[in-house]
Parts: sequence; C-alpha cells; structure tokens
Amino acid sequence: MPGLLALTGAMLLAAGCAAAPKPDGAAGAGSVSAPATLFVAGKRGNTLSKIALESGEEVLRKDSCTNPHELATSPDGMFVALACYGGTTVDLFSAATLERVASIDLGENARPHGIVWHESGDIFATAEGRGSLFRIAGPLTDERALFEFATGKEGNHMLAVSADAKTAWTTDLGSRTVTRIDLVTRRAPFSVTVGEEPEGIALTPDGGALWVSARGSNQAFALDPVTMKVRETVATGRFPLRIAIRPQGDVAVTSDLMDGSLSVIDLDGAEVIRTIRVSGPEAAQDRFQVTILWSDDGRRIYVAETASDTIAEVDYASGTVLRRLAAGEGGDGLAILP
Repeated sequence: MPGLLALTGAMLLAAGCAAAPKPDGAAGAGSVSAPATLFVAGKRGNTLSKIALESGEEVLRKDSCTNPHELATSPDGMFVALACYGGTTVDLFSAATLERVASIDLGENARPHGIVWHESGDIFATAEGRGSLFRIAGPLTDERALFEFATGKEGNHMLAVSADAKTAWTTDLGSRTVTRIDLVTRRAPFSVTVGEEPEGIALTPDGGALWVSARGSNQAFALDPVTMKVRETVATGRFPLRIAIRPQGDVAVTSDLMDGSLSVIDLDGAEVIRTIRVSGPEAAQDRFQVTILWSDDGRRIYVAETASDTIAEVDYASGTVLRRLAAGEGGDGLAILP
C-alpha cells in the first residue's frame, strides 16, 4: 500500500443517509459545572446513548452499528461520529436526535477504532484492519474526500492529531510501536518502540509533548512529538489502557484497569502524585474500566465501566466517585458536549 492514497468520495464513500476555560483549581464535590451532555458507545449492545449530566439520566438510546468503540463530537456540537470497530464505516449521527445522517465506508477490513473530529472540520480515524489512518475531509459536504495513510504497522488503535492538522500519531498494539504520520508532505511514517502494548495516547495542549500509556508494561511515556525520542518514563498502576490530559495541561490520568483506579501524573515532574480509586482492585474485573474523559473545565473525570454498563463520574479535587450513570450495554467510547 502506498504511503498515501487519495480517494474521492465517489470512489470510497458509501453514504447511508444523506478553547477550554482555565480555572485556577478544581471545585469540590458541591456544584457541578460539568458539560451538559455525555454520549456513550455501547459496544456490546451496538448502541449510541445520550446522558443529560445535570440529571444523570439516559435520555436517548438508539441502535448504531456493530461493536462501536470510540466516538467524537463535531466542532459545532451538532453531530457525533462513531467508529464502527466491527465493520468498515465511520457513522455520523445527529447530536440532538441520534439519527444516523451518514455512513462513510473506509474499505475492506477497515475496523475503524480511534477517532478525532478535528477543529478544522475533518475527521481522523485509525483503520486497524488496514494498518492505516484515514483523513475524512468535509465529512458532511458533497465534496467529501478520503485520504488513507499507511503506517506499515499492526493494530493502529488510538490516535492524536496536532492543532494545525499537519501531523498525527498512532499507537500500534500489534507492533508495540508509536507512529508519527506527516499529513502534508507524504514523507514515510516514522515509528518507535514504546513499552509493551502501547495503547493510550494524548498530546499536551501546547503540543510540546506526546504522552503514551503502555498497558503491557504498566508505564506511561513522554515523547518528543518531532524526534519521537522518549523523554520520561513513569510507572503507573496495572494495565493502563488509556491516558487523558487535563484541559489545563498540568496533569494526565491513566485508566488502570487491573487496579480499578486512575494514576494522576504531574506532567512537569513526570511522576505519579496521586491515585484515585474508582472501583478498587477487588471489583476491577466486575467493572472493567476502559475509556476516560475530562470535562471541559477539568473538574470531572468520566470513566467507562464496560462490564457493569456504567459510567463513573469522578470529582478530580477530592477523588470521590460522585455517581454512576447507567448507559447501554458495554459502554466504552465517550464524548462530551458543553
């Protein structure tokens, strides 16, 4: 496969239907200034759910696609994009009604997983079955076009994209690597080995560091986004599936599945400064926490507990689980609209 395949919408597109605020600290468990709506991909139930965070109630649930995993909201807040891991499409839904408005086919064996709806309006998604990354330009327009970037690696799982949309990075579970992809010059992708089974990935708000969590070696790594050299290595809890950076850029948390907890990493000091208990190790297998997501104000962390069909809402300041929100079967991917 060439390093870049430019594909027009007519060639590879199947349409099924037509700056965070920076408070000086986190609030306590009292008033909730969290965003209003949480979307959840139910990978066992093949659903998309919508939860009103003020009440904590699931207000809408619709059938989506086979084994949906990650999802993302459009910059204008009008749509939700869902990576259909059990198939070949990225499906777009109305945020208001959860009605499907488009289904974008990425080709044979695509198995899309990680997804970012960029501020530019384009969607980026990993295609694990094809060993590639896709850029979907103008996803809601008649001029929609697909561009495929081969990585040469196995298991392209999660991704991060630079603010200028010129560079993307993927974690490659099967190859034990992290890959940098130049989205403009078409230079060959550059990969480095990072721990065992790197999966979680996040770029700091200033773009100065790329953080990766390696679930097989219980570590988090800070990489130089350009040279891809490892700057820091941090021991985390057990099986850190995901890593998410607080909007303020001061800390990151890893989702430590085997411990039922979150490791809080000070990014300047590159060290774990706190551990937040979510379910604890004794209930870790019953909850099976996966995806983590910060509220836009950095006061709440949402933790998908896939086995118990719940989303834990955690107060960052106190480390308290405020409530557990019921969602569809096997809730995994999360996205928030303020």
